[in-house]
Amino acid sequence: MDMDHPREEIAGWLRDAGLAGPDERPPVTPLAGGVSSDVFRVDLGSGPVCVKRALARLKVAADWRAPVERSANEAAWLRAVGPLGGPIVPEVLAEDTARHLFAMTWFEPATHPVWKVELAAGRVDPGFAAAVGRALATAHARTADSPELARTFATDAMFVSLRIEPYLAHTAAAHPGLAGRLSEIAETTLGTRRALVHGDVSPKNILAGPDGPVFLDAECAWYGDPAFDIAFCANHLLLKAVWKPQHAPAYAAAFEALVRAYLDGVAWEPPEALEARAAPLLAGLLLARVDGKSPVEYLTAETDRARVRGAATALLSLPAPRFADAAREIHDRREAP
Repeated sequence: MDMDHPREEIAGWLRDAGLAGPDERPPVTPLAGGVSSDVFRVDLGSGPVCVKRALARLKVAADWRAPVERSANEAAWLRAVGPLGGPIVPEVLAEDTARHLFAMTWFEPATHPVWKVELAAGRVDPGFAAAVGRALATAHARTADSPELARTFATDAMFVSLRIEPYLAHTAAAHPGLAGRLSEIAETTLGTRRALVHGDVSPKNILAGPDGPVFLDAECAWYGDPAFDIAFCANHLLLKAVWKPQHAPAYAAAFEALVRAYLDGVAWEPPEALEARAAPLLAGLLLARVDGKSPVEYLTAETDRARVRGAATALLSLPAPRFADAAREIHDRREAP
């Protein structure tokens, strides 16, 4: 596909796929916000759909390249998780694996705002955070110990490229004194294979829908350690407290609601065992979001980055941190050391 002219190319593909009529010339609108894919809204006569195409080079400052086959990986995750009764997910309407793109159902922003936008505006609902935790735990519980899914999502190389290398390995290079600890966390994560992992459970990839959270952007899907998903999501609620300190108490309540609801749903192993892996990983991800290959864009003040860096370093020095330790380090650390 010649993506120098994406509108006509995408419209033509939708006609070939049978989603658009043979003579239909639907409006194709590029959407902003993503770093790993081109995303478009296409207004068909039957209603809007979303089309997504994976990029070989991600839109970040560092030179970060990733396999475009992750598009098929995401579509497979949507098909696998959709029927499980946990997260609400888009339906895959058509897919072109050769062109690394697919079409899926569209959710109207007026009724399905992005959770990150809601959090940034101070509209923090611990009940919704708990719903995210429950949905995530359900997805993990209903995919746990599945040989079939383990074969389908044996995407270790992709997960390393998209998650372990840019977050943990890149951060270890920036912090030689912590490299051993970060390498240990990475090895534990990669060595644990218990459930189907989304890999990018971030507020920017969750819609606050009237029927519950809608999960998007599962490009990093991998059969491995479910601790990664809850650590990745909880990390963002801690970072928001540094970014928007006026809402810190609400973010703290949402963090507690998220992790408690999730741990209450852990049925495939003792919840304490999962937390023992997730909390150190959370510490590593905190550090990665200021010193890794994909730092969060909103922590622009060096004092804020230093606060996160100090909290993460303190957590990584603990032999067995828990979620409560992570919350305490962020919320009690008012000034950078």
